[in-house]
Amino acid sequence: MRRFLPQTLPVWVLLIVIAGLLISQVATLYIVSRDRAATNDVVDLYRLNDRAFSLVQLMSGATPEERKATAAGLFNSTYALTVSDTPAVTSSIAGDDELAELEDILVGRLSKFGITDARVRRDPATREADDATGAAPGPDIGQVERDLLVLAADFAQSEKLTASLRFADGQWLNFTEPITPVGPILSFDSLPLYALIAGLVVIMSIWSLRRLTAPYRMMETAVNRIGNDLKSPPVTESGSREVRAAAKAINAMQARLREYVEDREHLAAALAHDLRTPITRMRLRLELLRRSPARQALVHDLADIESIASSVIDFAKFEVTEEKPERIDFWSLVESVADSYETVSFDNDDARPRGLICMARPVALKRCVTNLVENAVTYGTKAHLGLSRSEGTITLAIRDEGPGIPQAQIDAVFGSFVRLEQSRNRQTGGLGLGLTIARNIARAAGGEVRLSNHPDGGLLTELRLPLAA
Repeated sequence: MRRFLPQTLPVWVLLIVIAGLLISQVATLYIVSRDRAATNDVVDLYRLNDRAFSLVQLMSGATPEERKATAAGLFNSTYALTVSDTPAVTSSIAGDDELAELEDILVGRLSKFGITDARVRRDPATREADDATGAAPGPDIGQVERDLLVLAADFAQSEKLTASLRFADGQWLNFTEPITPVGPILSFDSLPLYALIAGLVVIMSIWSLRRLTAPYRMMETAVNRIGNDLKSPPVTESGSREVRAAAKAINAMQARLREYVEDREHLAAALAHDLRTPITRMRLRLELLRRSPARQALVHDLADIESIASSVIDFAKFEVTEEKPERIDFWSLVESVADSYETVSFDNDDARPRGLICMARPVALKRCVTNLVENAVTYGTKAHLGLSRSEGTITLAIRDEGPGIPQAQIDAVFGSFVRLEQSRNRQTGGLGLGLTIARNIARAAGGEVRLSNHPDGGLLTELRLPLAA
């Protein structure tokens, strides 16, 4: 389920904005629809009340025959009007509270014209329209006439209010009043406008989000660049106050890191200079102990000291070297490293891949490959190399024939000065810095070093580097 959810903050915020927009639009349309329906109900009751007053005022002083003649002259299918001895609304009980209140209003208002009883009911809509109103509009009529004809058809087919009013002489006045049809809130004409407004809101939201998240993208880019190259140019301190503050903080962090690394470089250089003199004196004095039984042990101890000093100095200095990245033929580099070891072989020596060009510091990259190959030869007896290319990435696979590494310790061996006790001890060489230096060099070139236990036995080391553009 999580893979279908957004993974970035801007997308989450955009979805929330769109969801809020949809909810607010639906709620607004619902409220407007209810208000329109309520308003139409009040207007319909007002129209019936007004028409009842006009008709009763017109017929109150007339004889029964004159009322019938007047009703016949005013009759049409939409606004039916009759005068008879029986009411059209037979039930004296109103259908709801609104109609009951309207009946009382009619009796109270029209009692001065001799009205003694009023009955009102709602009739359902009918689909049978009058021939005149239901006729299809002609092609030559104007837009106003077309709209009037459509509205007349809607009134003819809408629900109706039927009223029956009794005069003092017992005669009933019956008439109908169509209920105003409620048009749709959304129509084909209004949909483009709604879509345009929604699109503008989404576009403005995307623009605003990009402006708001610009500091985060800038920090991510700057931190990645600093991680790959500590000497990269500082971030430009421009833009809004927040962006300038973030850029200033990143530049301060980069400056402190550079000072720290430079201090470490100076310490390593001083250590190298100070160690060379006593080591040289010790070697000269060992030459005087030709027949001493302790001479051989001291030679081994001195070699260990030199190895430790060399590893520590390399580890301290490789990040701050002034070597510039170059385009490197990776196959040739790996082949030159493999030629130095008799127990190294290529799995695909007959099918040499072409175009394996990467951008890296030549000396540092050779050191990286040498560390990995030497690690495989030292602890796995033999090393089998394989080069491949896929999706813009060069992969160097190194498989040895050693015992491998426990799965729980694969990530730990990349730590500084980490050595596994059984297979990686001082007797077999190493100070626990080879893999650390190799991975740091690979990451500086935009690549990565990964370890895993091969299904057929041994340790599988993969060096992945991006292809040069």
